[in-house]
Amino acid sequence: MLELRDVSKSFGGTAVLRPTTLTVEPGRTTVLIGASGCGKSTLLRIMVGLIPPDTGSVRFEGEEVTPANAMALRGLDRGSVQVTDLFSTDAEIKYYHLRVLEDDLGFFPSYYAVLLSRDDLAERAPAAAESLHTLENLIDNDEMVELNARVKMDRVSETRAAAEFLNRKTDLAIPIPEDTVWEVWKGRFVKFLQNTEEHLFLVAVSLTAAVLIAIPLGVWAYKRPRLGKYILGVVGVIQTLPSLAVLVFLIPLLGLGAAPAIVALFLYSLLPIVRNTYTGLQEMPANLRESALVLGLPARFRLWRVELPLASRSILSGVKTAAVINVGTATLGALIGAGGYGQPIITGIRLDDIGLILQGAIPAAVLALLVQGLFSLAERWVVPQGLLIK
Repeated sequence: MLELRDVSKSFGGTAVLRPTTLTVEPGRTTVLIGASGCGKSTLLRIMVGLIPPDTGSVRFEGEEVTPANAMALRGLDRGSVQVTDLFSTDAEIKYYHLRVLEDDLGFFPSYYAVLLSRDDLAERAPAAAESLHTLENLIDNDEMVELNARVKMDRVSETRAAAEFLNRKTDLAIPIPEDTVWEVWKGRFVKFLQNTEEHLFLVAVSLTAAVLIAIPLGVWAYKRPRLGKYILGVVGVIQTLPSLAVLVFLIPLLGLGAAPAIVALFLYSLLPIVRNTYTGLQEMPANLRESALVLGLPARFRLWRVELPLASRSILSGVKTAAVINVGTATLGALIGAGGYGQPIITGIRLDDIGLILQGAIPAAVLALLVQGLFSLAERWVVPQGLLIK
């Protein structure tokens, strides 16, 4: 039995499938009928495991479907599905004892692994170039299935599986890392520190740039009301753009790595800081503003000594919101090689390893709480004492 409960799907912020509940019982024919664009094709893709739903759950014979092709593979294993598509190097081929059919008509595209290096690699590092060339034609489909199964099914580290393979196939004599409890936790801790450093770098650089740009924009929007409408409108539109779409757009301009991730995080930090700066200045008590004018204080002095201090609580609240958003959104940077806590999450999804996913998700959540707490403490020193009196 196939059960779908409240499944929905959106692409680019547009809902293509509203929450749907459906039960497909074995031995019965189910027909989906609806107008064009109502989500029939999307629902079918979710049912066969090609795409995951945004909300809800999909269960096949009582078990929740999590990997993209898990339902089809379980069906093959139990005899309820006769044929499905997969990659010819998937680890599940060995696990489920599947028979891979030859694509003699060439319907599916072929994928080949190639070595890509700079022209002068052989001159700069001849030993490394020679070692790379020893891998040519060394791994066939069956060997790749075995290696993938060692990592995904047997839970052997990628480093150990690769070292064992190279020692078996070549004369490189690579030391095999020990998979003892101490070595495993030591490796995890080292990776945790590396991911933390990368994540903090992404958040710190993007947030600092956003503060330097967004606060002046908020002041400008307050001082120039006509222009302020456009400033708030532009940063509002930027906030609605899907984060993955922004990253994809920035890759041709900035390449892979930290740069496009920092720019994307910077853009998403603008709205809360700009809006809170503008709101804090706009909602300043009129009598205080008039008092500063009556005293004949210069405009710049009024801004630095009266208006910004009075709006500091609202401004700091905007910076805190942007920081927390950045901590969560920065995990997507792993998709483009920026590292951070998103790296174990992406790897865990690829290997179907909940433990790896939690190694990125839990620290990201804890870091968001720490950031929020630090800004709450900073409020005591940044905001004038008189504004803190309740």
